[in-house]
Amino acid sequence: MDQTTTTTPLLPNPWHHRLRLKTKLSLELSGAVGDLGTFIPIVLTLTLVSNLDLGTTLIFTALYNVATGLLFDIPMPVQPMKSIAAVAVAESTHLSVPQIAAAGLSTAAVLLLLGFTGLMSFLYRFLPLPVVRGVQLSQGLSFAFSAIKYIRYDQDLATSKSGAPRSWLGLDGLLVALVALLFLVITTGAGDTKHEHHDSHERESSRRRRVSRRLQLLSAIPSALIVFLIGLVLCILRDPSAFKGLEFGPSKLSLVRITWEDWKIGFLRAAIPQIPLSILNSVIAVCKLSGDLFPDREASAMKVSVSVGIMNFVGCWFGAMPVCHGAGGLAGQYRFGGRSGMSVIFLGIGKLVLGLVFGNSFARILGQYPIGILGVLLLFAGIELAMACRDMNTKEESFVMLLCAAISLTGSSAALGFGCGILLFFLLKLRQMECSAFGFLKSDSKSSIDDETTTIIP
Repeated sequence: MDQTTTTTPLLPNPWHHRLRLKTKLSLELSGAVGDLGTFIPIVLTLTLVSNLDLGTTLIFTALYNVATGLLFDIPMPVQPMKSIAAVAVAESTHLSVPQIAAAGLSTAAVLLLLGFTGLMSFLYRFLPLPVVRGVQLSQGLSFAFSAIKYIRYDQDLATSKSGAPRSWLGLDGLLVALVALLFLVITTGAGDTKHEHHDSHERESSRRRRVSRRLQLLSAIPSALIVFLIGLVLCILRDPSAFKGLEFGPSKLSLVRITWEDWKIGFLRAAIPQIPLSILNSVIAVCKLSGDLFPDREASAMKVSVSVGIMNFVGCWFGAMPVCHGAGGLAGQYRFGGRSGMSVIFLGIGKLVLGLVFGNSFARILGQYPIGILGVLLLFAGIELAMACRDMNTKEESFVMLLCAAISLTGSSAALGFGCGILLFFLLKLRQMECSAFGFLKSDSKSSIDDETTTIIP
């Protein structure tokens, strides 16, 4: 008798099913550029300050985009590890490429350990939702604050500092950013692409039908893609001479030699502050947001944790930028139309072409991209991430979430806000348990007195 054995594949659906669009092609392409407001400034800064090879980073992040698009079947972003990047460029002595690679590998090792042992899944399952929402809210507001700085002030990416107020006119002026902002507001509204249809009601007014059709038409416009392409045109107009220095061909791949001193500096200065941020924002917050946006395709904490670990164990040895998945990137890509893994696959194809054709010389063009437009894209991504926290229905949940977010923002540490949020959550639960226990004893004593009274009365 034939016996059949069933196995659980890594991809629940065949890979070719994951190459199907779940919305219009134009919207998937628009969603693909939804997180570039974070990606471009950080990558460009590391290229200018720490001599990170842009061509190598483009090629490896392109491969990551394609792999995660197939694995998760949602627009799972691939973003720079922000804490490592901040330390690399903000310290008086900037981190070298080997030290950045050591920080990325150290963080990856921790996430791989947590993923394979099941500890990450345990954390995700039992962490209080208000605390997770607090981390999401702080990250979303942090993105929004940075975006406003990008829009209002000139930026010196090499020093990561804001300069004088941005002038109104010019190819990277305040007027360009405001026009892009108004265009995105008009076309995407508050981000809700679900429009009610009342065609079955005979008494529906013609005005409501016209409004519904207009909203459907506006939501079908690939607004973020249009804004990004306009930015590329302005980039060319700002400095046409930047194209003269382009060199064709990919960057030469070589292994990064990491000394013991590089490991020590990378781990102590960059990996330690990055690890809690990666656990909270790159895994737990991403998984929760994926369940909110795609209830039928929620990413598992184990998969996301292992994915981040494997990506960095592959790319960091060749000098690629340490990367992770980010809730802000997922929110931005969803906000502008991304609904499937094809969105990030398209982005990966674009990065791969640029990395193979231009290599590290593409930084000359990227350096002319209007920062104000990147700020507009980042603003919408941050607001979308923050709005995921609107499901806190009770005052107690909102209290924990807001306190966690406030401490995370003012202390510049998601780990600090997380720890305080956990402590507050359990203190409130303990308070309720004590009150209920007191009420239980009080009711018991009252009932015992009543029993005694009933026994005395004949």
